[in-house]
Amino acid sequence: MTSSVPSSGSQFLSLHLLETLVAVLPVRDENGAPKSIVYGGAERHMITSQARRRAERVHTRNRANAGVGALAGRGTGTRTREWALITARALTAEHGWEPEEAVRTARAVIEATGLKFGDPGKKTVANLTKVLLFAPSDAGARIAAHIEEQAGAVRAWAEGYTAAQAASAAAASAKKKAARKGAAAAQEEPPGADGAEGGAESGVAAEASAADAKLPALPAATRAAVLTALAPRDAIDIALYGRFLAEIADSPNVDGAVQSSHAFTVHEAEQVDDFYAAADDAKLDRKRNPKPAEKTNALDFLDAADDAGAGMTGYQSLITGTFYRHAVLDRLKLRRNLRAAGMSEEEAEEASVAAESEFVTAFVDAFPEAKKNSTASTGSLPALVLAFEGERPYNYAAAFQNPIDENPVGGGGEGPAGPAAVKRLLKHHAFVSGRRPDIKSGRVLTYDPQIDELLGTLKDTGALAVTSAEELTA
Repeated sequence: MTSSVPSSGSQFLSLHLLETLVAVLPVRDENGAPKSIVYGGAERHMITSQARRRAERVHTRNRANAGVGALAGRGTGTRTREWALITARALTAEHGWEPEEAVRTARAVIEATGLKFGDPGKKTVANLTKVLLFAPSDAGARIAAHIEEQAGAVRAWAEGYTAAQAASAAAASAKKKAARKGAAAAQEEPPGADGAEGGAESGVAAEASAADAKLPALPAATRAAVLTALAPRDAIDIALYGRFLAEIADSPNVDGAVQSSHAFTVHEAEQVDDFYAAADDAKLDRKRNPKPAEKTNALDFLDAADDAGAGMTGYQSLITGTFYRHAVLDRLKLRRNLRAAGMSEEEAEEASVAAESEFVTAFVDAFPEAKKNSTASTGSLPALVLAFEGERPYNYAAAFQNPIDENPVGGGGEGPAGPAAVKRLLKHHAFVSGRRPDIKSGRVLTYDPQIDELLGTLKDTGALAVTSAEELTA
């Protein structure tokens, strides 16, 4: 199966973005601290590509589901461990199954297809798959529809499956108990007394054989229906960002068409540990509305002492800086992914054009939501977006290997990082473009009036200024 890139464009669309963020914390490590890397001999703040990709993917999905943008009404995916619960809810709401039977059946069907689930003895994870599965959002409803269609056969199979699971679990538990007893008996027996040992071993072997008994196989038609439901199909975001599923060998993995870099500051890291004090409203109410004098007693001063100070104090790390980030879209791979999912060449072409437009919009607009309420970080707009086409990806991180010195220009520095980074990036692009003939259709977009004025003073940037994200694609 083949598909080619449109004659009007090259295989790769490279995107480069500069954005200035102030007092935010969009990602953090396991200790709650900002993530960082060392580059060019200096520590830089980092926003991981995983956080960015999820923000872009969810932004695209939400717009499509709301009927907004180029992908309005098209299928998208959901990444979750809750497919058994989603299927069970569809069985209950759409087909009238009892909730308990619906969950038990859905879990059995999906597990027998090849996905592993959490410990049945732990309610919080018993019905969750061990791995996140990125599948079309309607997969649960499709699986539920098949289960209902084949209700008689599936119910009979599920009863046998759960009964065999219970027997296997009981045998495994007995095996462990027998092994512990055998070990304890061996420690108590004098040397050479091995008469009982063979009997214990034979008992353990018998129980092990029972525990290892095979569970009844899922009917072939049902397994095929589950695999079809979980297959990427027309989920555009799976074709864009890809998925990896090792547990089911015959469920297709997708090598995504989008490559994303980690964002990093173009200058040395600047971090502040902000001390905060949170007020206790009830304490403040008591202080502002003290008891009348006739209702006080000699011990009330102790309550007043308890009401002193803040309700809670602590520290949170915040970062500030101008970040460079980069992503590239492989147009050929996107079309191949959509063709492999079952689209005709014409359908794949139409969907790819729409997907490219939404990908660029998400790259510009989407932002990780961590700490958004306390930092208003999602309102940030890029200082500059550079887009161009080529026959290979181009990453311009090397333009910032030497960290920008924000000291005044007159003092040997480069001035504020935002304008200085724009100059460096466009200079780097012009230099590379002069040596790589495949680079073409360069376009720049800014939402900063100061940067817009700066662009008017720069010569030979290798890019045409545009005024909307939609114009960044050819």
